[in-house]
Amino acid sequence: MSAKIGRNDPCWCGSGKKYKYCHLTIEEKIESHRRKGEIVPSRQMLKTEEQIKKIKESAALNNAVLDEISSKIAVGMNTGEIDRIVYDFTTKRGGIPATLNYEGFPKSVCTSINNEVCHGIPDDSVILQEGDIINVDVSTILNGYFSDASRMFMIGNVSERAKKLVRVTEECVKLGLEAAKPWGHLGDIAHAINTHARKNGYSVVEEIGGHGVGLEFHEEPFVSYVTEKGSEMLLVPGMMFTIEPMINEGSSEFYTDEENGWTIYTIDGGLSAQIEYMVLVKEDGIEVISR
Repeated sequence: MSAKIGRNDPCWCGSGKKYKYCHLTIEEKIESHRRKGEIVPSRQMLKTEEQIKKIKESAALNNAVLDEISSKIAVGMNTGEIDRIVYDFTTKRGGIPATLNYEGFPKSVCTSINNEVCHGIPDDSVILQEGDIINVDVSTILNGYFSDASRMFMIGNVSERAKKLVRVTEECVKLGLEAAKPWGHLGDIAHAINTHARKNGYSVVEEIGGHGVGLEFHEEPFVSYVTEKGSEMLLVPGMMFTIEPMINEGSSEFYTDEENGWTIYTIDGGLSAQIEYMVLVKEDGIEVISR
């Protein structure tokens, strides 16, 4: 835990309230879980009221970008067009695409098609075909605050095989969301997702998962989707992270494109789907702030 604060001192979060009327009760509860040997978040992982307000503004723009893509994506569009829509829509509203130049990533959005698990790079030569499934992963910086979410799109008439994978992925995310409870654990989310995916004959990518978000693009904690119920970090009000399992119809193993160093493909060429929600843990439940 962080440095001790007196009960009558101003709370560390900047709310202007005395500590005893603000975060004292939460931090006493965190400490009780820590003493049981559980993994608990640091103060830095708990967003303040002002930070939450600003992050939600970023998330609103992120949602609007995804809505804009939803209204335009179609057979025959190339993924370079998707990238330009994201860049133009975001920047005209005062935002910055978070992926652009992030650790060298060259574009404003990730577009991952069929057997691409994630980090697909948009290009004018990549044309959306009838029957494709594509994940469009949008991340936004607005006034220094970050948001992140993705949606799956089925292009034209897709196979029953592809429809089922997308449907089960949607179900996995919703079940993970239902399993997320304040004072529960990240492993509860993972167990719900992995159980449903496996029940349908699918696998969940293990080495890539969700993450904290808000003040930075990628923060702690790492969010696995293959751990046991009751394991991993305690879910405390003020935490923000993504629920974004990558569901493969075949093996969970993958490889990285050697040429671009970014795009992840299924090892066996099978289809992959991903849907990403950005969530806030509150005292009375979980709020989805970008989807």
